[in-house]
Amino acid sequence: MSSTSSLAADSATTVVIYSGGMDSYTVLHRALREGLNVHALSFDYGQRHARELDTARQVCNTLGLPHQVVDIRAIHGLIDNSALTNPNQAMPQGDYAENNLRSTVVPNRNMILISLAIAKALNIGAERVDYGAHGGDHILYPDCRPEFVDAMNHVAGIANFEPVQLHAPYLSSSKADILRDGLAMGLDYRHTWTCYEGKELACGVCGSCTERLAAFAANDVTDPLIYSADAAAGQR
Repeated sequence: MSSTSSLAADSATTVVIYSGGMDSYTVLHRALREGLNVHALSFDYGQRHARELDTARQVCNTLGLPHQVVDIRAIHGLIDNSALTNPNQAMPQGDYAENNLRSTVVPNRNMILISLAIAKALNIGAERVDYGAHGGDHILYPDCRPEFVDAMNHVAGIANFEPVQLHAPYLSSSKADILRDGLAMGLDYRHTWTCYEGKELACGVCGSCTERLAAFAANDVTDPLIYSADAAAGQR
């Protein structure tokens, strides 16, 4: 992963909601390929671990990108009815499907994060907010569906004096499609964190890991991320 030089001062600017995962990592680099001034924005909302935020910091530091991690843990009590925010809930494993992973839905998460990202965009004069919703999320997460993005885009155009465009470039794409695009850009996905668990190694069995591994398999590429011994044995 090479560092990037400063972009021209008159380039358009976007705020990328950057979790540190595969999708937002690809969105981040896609925006850079467009020649945009990219401001990465991450959120600590009381998720079960900070591993993905640490990954996001490392990537932005290497790329020399402005990066802000916003501490919104004060809202944790409003969104703690999810396996991603409540450590007392069992983390579901296996296929990425509604009947299995419904407990990983964080109530209203994207509306909250997008609203804050729009505020950031207005504050710095950015014309756009990018986020990594994709087709595989539609079955499970209501705030990743096209009708949600359309509605938020409408609101972003009328809620302030200056309109902001909400840009979800992979809204109709699968995880495998996103990975294929990133691989074509030469991206190294060892610089991402996908696992719902925050352990030293990725578990390989949670819904997020399962979806990630399936995307690599669909592209006939080996995932460069290191998985736990048990998960690695299961992949052989």
